[in-house]
Amino acid sequence: MYVAVKGGEAAILNSYHLLALQRRGDAALPELSVDQIRQQLKLAVDRVMTEGSVYDPELAALAIKQASGDLVEAIFLLRAYRATLPRLGTTCPLDTSRMSLDRRISATFKDLPGGQVLGPTYDYTQRLLDFTLLAEGKDPEARQPPGQVPAAITPRVVDLLNHEGLIETRPVPPGDPMPADLTREPLRFPANRATRLQNLARGDEGFLLAMAYSTQRGYSHSHPFVGEVRLGTVAVQIEPEELGFAIDIGDIEITECEMVNQFAGSKSQPPQFTRGYGLAFGHSERKAMAMSLVDRALRADELGESVESPAQMQEFVLGHSDSLEASGFVQHLKLPHYVDFQSELELVRKMRAASNSVTTEQGDAA
Repeated sequence: MYVAVKGGEAAILNSYHLLALQRRGDAALPELSVDQIRQQLKLAVDRVMTEGSVYDPELAALAIKQASGDLVEAIFLLRAYRATLPRLGTTCPLDTSRMSLDRRISATFKDLPGGQVLGPTYDYTQRLLDFTLLAEGKDPEARQPPGQVPAAITPRVVDLLNHEGLIETRPVPPGDPMPADLTREPLRFPANRATRLQNLARGDEGFLLAMAYSTQRGYSHSHPFVGEVRLGTVAVQIEPEELGFAIDIGDIEITECEMVNQFAGSKSQPPQFTRGYGLAFGHSERKAMAMSLVDRALRADELGESVESPAQMQEFVLGHSDSLEASGFVQHLKLPHYVDFQSELELVRKMRAASNSVTTEQGDAA
């Protein structure tokens, strides 16, 4: 607490009031509703859900409104709420091969079984400000969206490489243990891949983007290709013990990315392509791609590659990727450090006095 601030509790309550005024803005304008944020700031909502580890668009939109658009603060709010929820069960692994696709592209093969689906993307926009959006009324470009590609088994791009044995396969081994739950157990090193992927999914998008960018600039000796990016909805299933079979409990929207990297081979493995994997809630394409690049970089040890770059170092990446921890540690510097600073101030004064004394003695000797 700021013990030096005059006013005590009254000052803190006034701070809350000023924060509410800042959030509301000009009272002459209509207040932004949670539904508007949910529907019209979808990409922000999707990021908050992903890094907040809660799939609930309404709560994510509420957090964005409460945080005045500060996404890191909104993620903090949603993550804190998540900590209060009971754990009712565990879902079955998602079968993403049965997604209802809104978007599906590959940079490795032009002709795909099931075709390329462009979907919603900024990739082909001119990145120029659209001043028509300043006009009130209906967006002239807004039209009824085309239907989704119906849910069906759509072969993955990497399956095409599997036919020639040119890409690694990772079958589930017998007796494969359940992955650790990073929300209940502390992160320990070395972390296995399941734990790393959990960490990356919750990690700050900007940090992961920087790490991914570093791998492309030569800091992990990789040459990646986008095997496939998928956006769509997928069924979530649970398998109650009393039933003994899986049942659908709903659908969620996800983005999935598989990155393909060349691998020169090792003593135990022939030259082949290897994979990096990313998955995020909603339409979070940049996050999923960055995640898949970093996932592949963090597999250097497993593949017998030399670990030389930051993106290949588990403790560096996983220990600094969480926006909540990073924000908290940086912002804690705003808290009072009077005693610490006074001790350092006294130390610097003594060091200066000693330095001046030596300089004076040297001057007298000369």
